[in-house]
Amino acid sequence: MATPLTAAQRAYWRRTLLLTLGLLSVWFGVTFVAAYFADELNAVTFLGFPLGFYIFAQGALVVYLVIIIVYVITMNRLDKRYGVGERH
Repeated sequence: MATPLTAAQRAYWRRTLLLTLGLLSVWFGVTFVAAYFADELNAVTFLGFPLGFYIFAQGALVVYLVIIIVYVITMNRLDKRYGVGERH
């Protein structure tokens, strides 16, 4: 039988879940919402390119990289704050 979680463990998992859901929402918006509105986005130009094209050619890759960086930094801080994570 599993041991009940402490208040600190529940807080850690709650923050982890909120972070994950938030970053997945950003990913979903960039990937699927932008694709759905590609025709409307292409009516706008950005740096001489249709915005829909630019988002998928350059912008999405940058956003994905930022998502990874934010996740790593935030999780490392949460791990230190709650005393969990890998020990080297």
